[in-house]
Amino acid sequence: MKAVYKKYILDFKIPSGTSRGVMTQKETWFLILSENGKYGIGECGILRGLSVDDVPDYEEKLSWVCANIQLSLEELLVQLTNFPSIQFGLEQAFLSFQSENPFHLFPSEFTENESPISINGLIWMGDETFMLSQLEQKLKQGFQCIKMKIGAIDFKKELEILKSIRDNFTVEEIELRVDANGAFSSTEALDKLEILSKFQMHSIEQPIKPGNWEKMAELCAKTPLPITLDEELIGIFDVTEKQRMLQTIKPQYIIIKPSLVGGFRGSEEWINLAKNQQVGWWATSALESNIGLNAIAQWTYAMETSIPQGLGTGSLYTNNFDSPLEVANGKLYYRGTKQWKTNLIEELCI
Repeated sequence: MKAVYKKYILDFKIPSGTSRGVMTQKETWFLILSENGKYGIGECGILRGLSVDDVPDYEEKLSWVCANIQLSLEELLVQLTNFPSIQFGLEQAFLSFQSENPFHLFPSEFTENESPISINGLIWMGDETFMLSQLEQKLKQGFQCIKMKIGAIDFKKELEILKSIRDNFTVEEIELRVDANGAFSSTEALDKLEILSKFQMHSIEQPIKPGNWEKMAELCAKTPLPITLDEELIGIFDVTEKQRMLQTIKPQYIIIKPSLVGGFRGSEEWINLAKNQQVGWWATSALESNIGLNAIAQWTYAMETSIPQGLGTGSLYTNNFDSPLEVANGKLYYRGTKQWKTNLIEELCI
């Protein structure tokens, strides 16, 4: 078996803002396995400034994987503990290579019969006009769960946007989630949660920066609305440490991003620990191309979760890959009438 990797730059259609800044491009790497005309592909995607494996020797590690591809998947994964996005890409590539269809990693009703996955509509940070225009678009597209990133513009203006949603839509009509990306200070967080709770929200992601377990535990104990941990999971790979974090903080939910937490195996370890402590979860893509998004979506469907997932990022880029993935009426479908570009993997090998 031969393995190669290829770097690819994804270009955002519209600059996308979070509390960590505005993104216009995103790097990703494809890991491609080949043998006797058969191919497998996986995506290794990092988020600059967030992924634990955003390190200078990232490509060196990818090169090492390709040079040592004769090792078993188990042996390779052990050597990649500190490179969760490469673990994820490698798992995908092996599943893809072993599958009859290299893009059907977890065949199910999702891939075979267009059974959809409920997803949230994502509203990126920006000025008030931009955020309201996104909201209007998502509502027209039939989303019943809206996730809004907050923490970049004036808090009062963000509250006005949330109020406008609630003035027009009941809790039964629109589920509201917000993502603070750690933007609140630990001294103001509880007060802001009290204010936000008036809008009858489903949850808030990562109100304060990760790493302050005691303060986050205090917030989770006192919060008037459910708290979801996101960035808090990044960089914790030891199962005992994962359990200690969950037992210390006692969150209401966790968010699983396979690229950031160690692929499918790392994700399932988090999920099993969360279930044991009655902590809910959902999956979110980490801005992968349609190749990585496809893998996460198929795995998520196989995990049999019913709440809306964060898998609506396939239309963000001008140079994404045509795929059967399609968002309609607030759901993600794998359309049987659409195809992947037939020579996509071969082209990426060049």
